[in-house]
Amino acid sequence: MWVVPESEIAGLMTPEAAFDAVEAVFAAMARGEARNFPVVREAIGHEDALYGFKGGFDASGLTLGLKAGGYWPNNQKHGLINHQSTVFLFDPDTGRVSAAVGGNLLTALRTAAASAVSSKYLAPKGAKVLGMIGAGHQSAFQMRAAIRFGNFEKVIGWNPHPEMLSRLADTAAELGLPFEAVDLPQLGAEADVIISITSAFEPLLMDGHVQGPTHIAAMGTDTKGKQELDPALVARARLFTDEVAQSLSIGEFQHAAAQKTISAEDVTAIGQVIIGNHPGRGDAEVTIFDGTGVGLQDLAVASAVVELAKQQGKATRVEI
Repeated sequence: MWVVPESEIAGLMTPEAAFDAVEAVFAAMARGEARNFPVVREAIGHEDALYGFKGGFDASGLTLGLKAGGYWPNNQKHGLINHQSTVFLFDPDTGRVSAAVGGNLLTALRTAAASAVSSKYLAPKGAKVLGMIGAGHQSAFQMRAAIRFGNFEKVIGWNPHPEMLSRLADTAAELGLPFEAVDLPQLGAEADVIISITSAFEPLLMDGHVQGPTHIAAMGTDTKGKQELDPALVARARLFTDEVAQSLSIGEFQHAAAQKTISAEDVTAIGQVIIGNHPGRGDAEVTIFDGTGVGLQDLAVASAVVELAKQQGKATRVEI
């Protein structure tokens, strides 16, 4: 098997490559050429950690495997980021393990790529103001991807802990854009595209906050009970996601579904827009993309990294 350590990922995977891989995976899912396996995600009763597995098989790219890992909220005391994961790839012809790839940076890049893909297809025309809800580790990746693939002129942001907003301000400055810290009503009123990336368990962005044509990428909810958006906001929006069943069970749309204000028929896989089977935004005032995070995203970026690492001599071959 090939081993690509976490330390090599930054020099191998670009935001553009992550965007292309994720867009292609969403399209393959929509064509019925790729499928995700049921997610396992459990609280282990130690260090407040959530641990799980996401896997799948992409017949178009012959990519088979899983990502193992999760969320350790107390990792700062160890000098580590909270999200920790490793991607394992397998030979679909034989079942033999073919690669182990550091998954931390890849997870950040593919998550940011997913929201950027959603903005490409769903953002209102002429979107200029990017709103950021959340200022954790992932927020900088989200902002960089959004700016790289959009035409934003200003960033506004809010975080439940205002002292962390310096991360958003610094990232915006790095990108050459002005940044303003605002409250949530102002953010909802002014932003054309809103990216929400928190670990909240109660709604932050309320229905009354959002005014005018807006696209929201809700990227933080990937577990039962998590929530970032008011279910009333979800109920009045046109809804998209990476995978419908996952969105309704562990994603942002679980809450509106539980209240029976939406059903599976109200949610469209983003891949259907990518391959031209759905018009996307259309005449909707508000669109929401629920980025729950699917295993196929991880496998796609990991597979691309393995090939690059082999070409550049940055992968190590081991027997197992």
